[in-house]
Amino acid sequence: MGNAIRALVAFIPAERCQNFVVGELREMPLDRMVDLSGCQLRRFPGHVCSFTELVKLYLSDNHLHSLPSELGQLQNLQILALDFNNFKALPQVVCTLKQLCILYLGNNKLCDLPDELSLLRNLRTLWIEANCLTQLPDVVCELSLLKTLHAGSNALRLLPGQLRRLRELRTIWLSGNLLTDFPPVLLHMPFLEVIDVDRNSIRYFPSLAHLSGLKLVIYDHNPCRNAPKVGKGVRRVGRWAEETPEPDHRKTRRCALTDQESLEPPPPLPPCS
Repeated sequence: MGNAIRALVAFIPAERCQNFVVGELREMPLDRMVDLSGCQLRRFPGHVCSFTELVKLYLSDNHLHSLPSELGQLQNLQILALDFNNFKALPQVVCTLKQLCILYLGNNKLCDLPDELSLLRNLRTLWIEANCLTQLPDVVCELSLLKTLHAGSNALRLLPGQLRRLRELRTIWLSGNLLTDFPPVLLHMPFLEVIDVDRNSIRYFPSLAHLSGLKLVIYDHNPCRNAPKVGKGVRRVGRWAEETPEPDHRKTRRCALTDQESLEPPPPLPPCS
């Protein structure tokens, strides 16, 4: 599968595409990977569920909105990509795939995640960006081995305090949300290495200098009045980051007062005697 099939599929009418793909999948590939990305699928080819040794399954960029219960037969699956589809809810069968390490759910229509997601004890990377989330689902805080969380381009206004339980979390991407304050819970997660809050509405940043594991903080495109203070060696991406010094507000105020005084008219001369 892969690029060759996707190139052919581009020239096949949508109504015939499904039959074409199914016909090509007669036996499991030797690399234990099936890539059906961009194949205009409207339903999942059910006989793929018989490939019980499958490790990687890519279904990105299709028109899927459901998955068959038989998908649960793929108990060796470690990577599942469902991004760029039409899922309004995560199919429960996904939560039965207990060997999953990486799950791509971005660019769907998800408003929440099921509690059963906590059964994915081996999940290390979760992509839920560009969905319809107004809050981070509590179940995410139960994924104890999670190392990378992509939750950008949603409508998040805050993060739950339980997030600090994820002591294996190293990278969190929150760009393009509705945060007006820097999430307080992140100040209690010294093990974080990358924090991305680009393109939010944060006006003030507290000091991040005590986050001993921090390596990179991205805070660009916020209406902030200051840059976050960080420890030595930590890279900042945003206004006043590396090359331009952060403004000294007291000095700015003094200069403004001086300029104002220089515009005042001089006192009148005393009258001639």
